[in-house]
Amino acid sequence: MLRMFLSLCCAVALAFPVCSSEAATQKAAKHKTVAKTTAKTGKASVSSRKIIHTIRSDSKYGIRPVNYQPRRNVFVEDAGAGELRLASSKALIINQDTGEVLYAKSTDVPTPIASVTKLMTAMVVLDAHQPLTDPITISEAEVDTLKGTGSRLRVGTTLTRGEMLQLALMASENRAAASLGNAYPGGRQAFVAAMNAKAVALGMTRSHFVDGTGLNSENVSTAEDLAKMVKAAYQYPEIRQVTTTAEYEVPVHGLSRPVEFRNTNILVRNSDWEIGLSKTGFINEAGRCLVMQAQIAGQPLIIVLLDSWGKFTRIGDAQRIRKWIESSNGTGKLG
Repeated sequence: MLRMFLSLCCAVALAFPVCSSEAATQKAAKHKTVAKTTAKTGKASVSSRKIIHTIRSDSKYGIRPVNYQPRRNVFVEDAGAGELRLASSKALIINQDTGEVLYAKSTDVPTPIASVTKLMTAMVVLDAHQPLTDPITISEAEVDTLKGTGSRLRVGTTLTRGEMLQLALMASENRAAASLGNAYPGGRQAFVAAMNAKAVALGMTRSHFVDGTGLNSENVSTAEDLAKMVKAAYQYPEIRQVTTTAEYEVPVHGLSRPVEFRNTNILVRNSDWEIGLSKTGFINEAGRCLVMQAQIAGQPLIIVLLDSWGKFTRIGDAQRIRKWIESSNGTGKLG
């Protein structure tokens, strides 16, 4: 029995170095492979399980919900190479001096015009020759109850008629525009009647006004009619100056410091643009609107952009128009 036990121990002892040697050989081979990988990539080999664990434990890699909405096509019409494509559903570009139409899209379709209305408001105020130095006080009558829009012109604020005109056109201030109509001889009703009479005199046959702010969607016009209105408004030096002013400060009732108002058209602060008149507009029914008189490639142009769907697409359209006019001017091709 003892002899058999000793024989078994000897056999085990002989086999163990072989197993240890084989394990050592495998371990060395593994380290050799890792060394080769590190030499090639310059990176140490890391367990994939460890990577996954690290990502899961790091909050910056956490899954976040993404709200995706298909982007509406910026260009609403098909156009070939070199043609102008605009996001505004109605548009018109004409040479102010010659009346030549450079671009037209749905120009005879009546549509709400929002605060573009205020250009007519300004002309009616100036036609009445009321002193621009007369004080006007904002009252509850000027508070918007139709759309519920806010205003930085607090009730009780007193400004001159000229300052109210400045804010109505430059910053599209609705209370300022409403105050001009309410302070008109005969009041608001007479003011609206004068607006429509002025439209008829300008040949704006498909236009109608019901208030001086543009908040009411029943203020409607066409791109063709608005081109006539812009051309007429351009004849008023006060309108040209006010609509192209970048910013303006006024004292407001109840506040210790003046309040700064800025032009709603950011292009007037762009030195690359030569703008002679500008007015923006927006209500849901009208979309984003922009009318301008601008000098582009040596041409005095009247630009009308109506019902643009995005916040910045009317500005984008203006930039596309300028690029198109300038490139077309160089090649002798327009329209």
